Amino acid sequence: MPTLRDASLAQAFDHAARSYDALVAANPGYHSHLRRSARRLGLPDRGRGLRVLDLGCGTGASTAALLSVLPDGHITAVDASRGMLDRAAAKPWPSTVTFTHTPAERLAEAGVHGPFDAVFAGYLFRNTRDPDAVLRAVREVLAPGGRLAVHDYTLSGKRRHRALWSAVCGALVPVTTALGDGALYRHLWRSVVEFDTADEFAARLRGAGFEEVRILPLPGWQTGIAHTVVGRVPNGAPRT
Repeated sequence: MPTLRDASLAQAFDHAARSYDALVAANPGYHSHLRRSARRLGLPDRGRGLRVLDLGCGTGASTAALLSVLPDGHITAVDASRGMLDRAAAKPWPSTVTFTHTPAERLAEAGVHGPFDAVFAGYLFRNTRDPDAVLRAVREVLAPGGRLAVHDYTLSGKRRHRALWSAVCGALVPVTTALGDGALYRHLWRSVVEFDTADEFAARLRGAGFEEVRILPLPGWQTGIAHTVVGRVPNGAPRT
């Protein structure tokens, strides 16, 4: 089946929201890897006085990771799936965390405006129809010198990593199909193998005007499968 996009993908995430937290909890390192990627933003002073955009927050796992690393920052979390966002917003949060329902490409229409000191995007770009448009939206809301951390499954390009990813997804399909979410998790498999490798995605960031772009691996079984890709808007760069 083809990868899901836009409304169809949001609806699939809406349906999966009820079991999503339990499934990701079974993934070794899922939450610790998000915290590692949040630390890789390199923001100082526990985030004091800083504004951070959590782009594609899902049920709030990335939001919690950011809050653990930046407890004194202000976090704006957004997601295109109402079901996932409702799950996130129902959890206990300090007043410095807010949630907004919107696709990444339509931030301004939803009242989400910069400048932000940093943007964190977890498992987002390969789910968008036009990742370059999302990067432009990110550039628009980032302050000069602002930082971006992208946490996602971006394969190394080596066949063994692609094969391992396919094997893991194949094992998930019977479980997720029984839950009624087989289409979403088949999309998950295809969205990764059809999207950029880590090197290609880093080049995409450089092409969008980000500097100091680095690819940082994540440990465990996801080595060569999941990475943090970080970059920075040049100091003094005009918002596009």
